Amino acid sequence: MSLSDPIGDMIARIKNAQMRNHKKVALPSSNFKVKIANILKSEGFIRDYNIDSETSKPVLSVDLKYHSGNPVISTFERVSKPGRRIFSSAESLPKINGGFGIAIISTPKGVMTDIDARKQKIGGEIICKVF
Repeated sequence: MSLSDPIGDMIARIKNAQMRNHKKVALPSSNFKVKIANILKSEGFIRDYNIDSETSKPVLSVDLKYHSGNPVISTFERVSKPGRRIFSSAESLPKINGGFGIAIISTPKGVMTDIDARKQKIGGEIICKVF
């Protein structure tokens, strides 16, 4: 099955799994999704992730994180969509939730948070925002 928005599908699966208090969520793997999962792990939004490549198609398994029974990720939104791409310069990158959240940016130097992109003074496509 071909998806028109695989990143949007990843976000929806994670949000749905957290609403049902699942410990893990499995989704089709890609290099871009692994980079997003790596950022979510380094920023403390998920516990861990791993790639199961035993089958013909690799599966990305994400271990969700909860604090006092509530999901750590309160909001996970797609910003740039296939029908409407949103780009931003380094100076005009948004501050998410007053600096408590992050925006995940796809830049020419790779996928990174908005904080790292501001430090390196590079802009790019705003993929999603998390807080």
